[in-house]
Amino acid sequence: MDNDAPESASAPPKPKRGRLIILIIVALLVLGGAGAGLYAAFGPKHAPADKAAEQAAEKKKPELFLPLDPAFVVNFRDDQSARYLQVGVTLMSHEQSALDAAKEAQPVIRNQLLLLFSGQSYTSLIDAAGKEKLQAQALAAVQKIVQERTGKPGIDALYFTSFVMQ
Repeated sequence: MDNDAPESASAPPKPKRGRLIILIIVALLVLGGAGAGLYAAFGPKHAPADKAAEQAAEKKKPELFLPLDPAFVVNFRDDQSARYLQVGVTLMSHEQSALDAAKEAQPVIRNQLLLLFSGQSYTSLIDAAGKEKLQAQALAAVQKIVQERTGKPGIDALYFTSFVMQ
């Protein structure tokens, strides 16, 4: 019997496998939860994912308008007679600084738009597609002028508030 007593005292009891597996699973769950928490806190949702998200944020700002008064009046030649065009123009932006820059540069903008409007032909402006093309060209011209002064286009839209051809 003496042989049995020292043998059982020197050998430590074996841990149960079930407890070891449970400890490993709990540790993995804790680490996974911590990783998910860090991802939720610092993940990509806090930065705009693409251009659409930035534009949606931009559209939440109020629309600001700047009418370019008085209306533009130009003459252009048609095959049959002299023609006149009167166009009322209003600029729209979401940034007051862009409208301020456009207001300061109004003589330059008016000059550029007068040259653009007087270079049109009567037949090209009769239909809606011609007017839309002219509107896009006018917006690009204004954006270029504002960008030279502020570093970004700033003007989001250009509207014809009146359009009379004679």
